[in-house]
Amino acid sequence: MTLTQSSTIHQTTIPRAGGQRYRSVFLMVGISLILIGGIGSRLAYLQLVEGERNRKMADENRIRLIPKQPERGKVLDRKGRILAGSRLSHSVFLWPLARKKGEWEPTVKRLAQILEIPEEPIRKRLEQAGYNSPSLVRIARGISPAQVTALTEYSNEMEGVQVDAEAVRYYPNGDLASHVLGYTGELSDKDLERMKDQGYRLGDVVGQMGVESAFESQLRGEWGGQQVEVDGAGQVVRILGQKETHAGKDVTLTLDLELQKAAEIALGDRKGAIVAIAPKNGAVLAMVSRPAFDPNLFSTRITDAQWQRLQSEDHPFVNRTLQGFPPASTFKIVTTTAGIESGKFSPDTVLGTYPSITVGGIEFGDWNRAGFGPLGFVGALAWSSDTFFYQIGMGIGDQTLIQWTRRYGFGRKTGIELSDEEAPGLVPDDAWKRKTLNEGWFLGDTVNMSIGQGFLQASPLQVAVMFAVPANGGYLVKPHLLKDNEDSRNWRESLNLQPATIQVLQDGLRSVVDGGTGSALNVASLPAVAGKSGTAEDFGRESHAWFGAYAPADQPEIIVVAFAENSGGGGGSVAAPMVRQVLEAYFNRKPAQAAEIESVPTD
Repeated sequence: MTLTQSSTIHQTTIPRAGGQRYRSVFLMVGISLILIGGIGSRLAYLQLVEGERNRKMADENRIRLIPKQPERGKVLDRKGRILAGSRLSHSVFLWPLARKKGEWEPTVKRLAQILEIPEEPIRKRLEQAGYNSPSLVRIARGISPAQVTALTEYSNEMEGVQVDAEAVRYYPNGDLASHVLGYTGELSDKDLERMKDQGYRLGDVVGQMGVESAFESQLRGEWGGQQVEVDGAGQVVRILGQKETHAGKDVTLTLDLELQKAAEIALGDRKGAIVAIAPKNGAVLAMVSRPAFDPNLFSTRITDAQWQRLQSEDHPFVNRTLQGFPPASTFKIVTTTAGIESGKFSPDTVLGTYPSITVGGIEFGDWNRAGFGPLGFVGALAWSSDTFFYQIGMGIGDQTLIQWTRRYGFGRKTGIELSDEEAPGLVPDDAWKRKTLNEGWFLGDTVNMSIGQGFLQASPLQVAVMFAVPANGGYLVKPHLLKDNEDSRNWRESLNLQPATIQVLQDGLRSVVDGGTGSALNVASLPAVAGKSGTAEDFGRESHAWFGAYAPADQPEIIVVAFAENSGGGGGSVAAPMVRQVLEAYFNRKPAQAAEIESVPTD
């Protein structure tokens, strides 16, 4: 090969290799431009289109909302003594955003073990809040010091778990007035859905019954809290903002703590109720129902064992002062009123009384099975003659008797603030009986109703309202628990009774105590007392015992009604001594010894 040929070959080879390199460079540049363009487009999208969302997510990763529940307003008695307040307790909170959803499971198991609660409620609370939530979520209240220590020991393994002190409801007198006060508890899912438009949130504590529920809007207060910046370990770096909490308003009740205690002692372990009200305006001075419960159990976390024990008792959450029972012979106040006001019987009417009378082939006996001979209204009230009032009831007829029963407030709610828990009672009539029992009204139904038996149902509070009519000179009062400065006239309405009717009622009720079935209250430790006994049949079970009274008889300051459910015995022997104890406490007299309470007739 010649030199010329060799040069030619060399010259033709170089350009071919250089072209490949150029093509590779161009290809790499093109790919780079495409990648850069894609990245740029993505960055532009993230910044311009998704920028706000991403900034928010970044903030949420470093900003925590620490809500602070307001202290609930106090519930006070009429003299400013605390019936329901607050105390500090430790609660456990979770910060959902602190961990990914899949990382929570070991922590949930550890928390369930330490707190002695099921795992599922913890998972459910996290789900409800959402795993991206920057807010703390409470999962337990009122944990023990030992549990606080255990959580501290395992803190390194439980990122996103926080223990804080917060105010919880405290009832310093235990179960005293529990049915009046009620209790508090966290909102259920159903209640949260219903109340979220009112500003309630997950984990809110609200009143569940009684005054706590009735005055929820005053007692609840306004939430506050802090917005803080945290580091990667969840530690607070700085406070970004703070909103002060506003405590709830205090609520002052008409209850008198000392009188309430006396009524609780008087009722003791009996199943039943005691109510004390002011006759002029219906202010509730004491309200007791048994069996009762300790509302403190619900301020933290009630255990399954505690709940089962409460459920096994005889309906401890039922406020018996607001439930209907046959009022028995206390109702003869209404029958007397209806008899005289109808014009068919004069105030000085005298009727024969008998061992029994027969109506429609049915024998209706007098309680003593002998009768009392001729009696007027005053004597019939004093000795509670059934056959006397049978005749009054038949004489005026069912329509007049029913009309006056309703005018006395029976068959409807009294208007007390605990309306959600109050039963209206029952005033039966022909329409009710046909609808309920598919039969019409019989004369025997009127006879039964005339002495407070049959289908008639009235609560101890309604019976107390009935006693207020003769006590205050003819006014129907509206019982209430909220203490205010309104004039008594704003709490009552006149029944427009004749003066003679009022006089007969007052004389008759005084005679009950001054020698009749209520002589247990005719003692030196009390001023003159007026009252009425009652013993209600409860077919198939022991009878109910009633006694209602007011004192002083000439200038009444207080009405007390005692009801002993299925106690057996009579109102004069079972319920009257309870009324006496409450009246003695009210008038600040030394209680008489139990042995001084004489055996009395048992109407």
